[in-house]
Amino acid sequence: MAIVTPGVKPASALLATPPSSWLGEWAAFAARARFADLPAEVAQRTRLALLDCIGAIAAGAQEGEVQALAARMVLREGGGDAPIIGFGGGARPGTAAFLNGTSGTMLELDEGNQYARGHPAIHVVPALLAAPRGDGASFLMALALGYEMGSRVGIASKLNVAMHPHGTWGTLGAAVAVAKLHGASAAEFRGVINMASSLGLATSRNNMLEGGTVRNTYAGVSNMLGLTVWDLARAGFEAERDGVATIFGQVSATDFRPEEMVLELGTRWEVARNYFKRHAACRYTHGALDALARITASTGKLDPAQVASIAVETYLWAAQLDSTAAPNMLAAKFSIPFALATFIVHGAATVPAFRGPARENPEILALASRVTVDEDAAMTAQLPGLRPARVTLVMQDGTRHVAEVTTNRGDTEDPFTEAEVREKFHELTDPVYGRDRASAIEGAVMGMGPHTEASALVELLKS
Repeated sequence: MAIVTPGVKPASALLATPPSSWLGEWAAFAARARFADLPAEVAQRTRLALLDCIGAIAAGAQEGEVQALAARMVLREGGGDAPIIGFGGGARPGTAAFLNGTSGTMLELDEGNQYARGHPAIHVVPALLAAPRGDGASFLMALALGYEMGSRVGIASKLNVAMHPHGTWGTLGAAVAVAKLHGASAAEFRGVINMASSLGLATSRNNMLEGGTVRNTYAGVSNMLGLTVWDLARAGFEAERDGVATIFGQVSATDFRPEEMVLELGTRWEVARNYFKRHAACRYTHGALDALARITASTGKLDPAQVASIAVETYLWAAQLDSTAAPNMLAAKFSIPFALATFIVHGAATVPAFRGPARENPEILALASRVTVDEDAAMTAQLPGLRPARVTLVMQDGTRHVAEVTTNRGDTEDPFTEAEVREKFHELTDPVYGRDRASAIEGAVMGMGPHTEASALVELLKS
């Protein structure tokens, strides 16, 4: 009897359906892509993305949970040659990739891509650092390609609204990058892409809203699985013929648009459309923080007790971050009321502004309770290209201050300079490595190319 349940196809029908044409084009592109094909500005942006990730990982690795987790895992499994950034020494590749991916998302300071609606680089860099091969040019090419794959799946599909984007299409990015580093053929890329599509996580968005720090491990799992996919492919494991279309068109996402996977492929590089972050909080808070910064630039430092109320109007996803509760650091970073209150007290949304003392500060908590957050439908309509916010601050004497931004500082529309990105790197890594070692790491990253070895960077990170 034929199966007639809507959305369910028998095996004969599946096998009679040709796979998406984009897949063959993408696999062939991935196999032939060379570092020399990258425009100079794309290559430089890739270096900056790598530098930014290393800084975020090194600083995030200092958090107590990561230190405890790394110690437990290394004690159980023994050491290895892959670097555990910010911890010292090395571990087995999968363990190092997992720990570095986890550290990189702890502080909410890793780069991202607004069009993909996620953080591509932190899903790729730890896997590559755990399996370095060849020269710096090969490493950068693998990073740019993995970034491209993850980003384009994020652009081409619409994740279920209950899902957090970390740990989903990022596994594809890690797997493609590792495959490129190992010189995969077009046929191998096809298998890697299909296999990786089935190894993403079923993530919950509620973790970020409730302070569920398991969310910080999602990118770590993706990097670990990216390494595993290559092993599976070379060992002879197989996957369905059109995995991306199935998973990101029906299972974890909908509205998969295959044309986006190949639109301007090879000429429009997503890493060149990325953003960098300076506020140590969820990107959805940044519009409001940038607007508040405009106000304080004109008023000078505000007395929190003299602030009667703060009203924020912004787009839908940012408007979700309306809780004043900050039971842990992650929850604080996903609270617009807390982020604005701690910004006023500390003068900036720095890493310490979200740590325990700040979350226990009665002055900050009282001010956060006077912040309201609402959606403006017209602002939501400007997604994904813009991330607008309007802040209205009213003082106890009735004085009103209003500021509005259309996008976040650091986005492609309002980018940070290379000097600002490098300054951020030193702010994060100097306390971990010391200025001289941090400068050596910076030099190794920014000097990466055909005449350098990727292993040199790994040794600097490990020692």
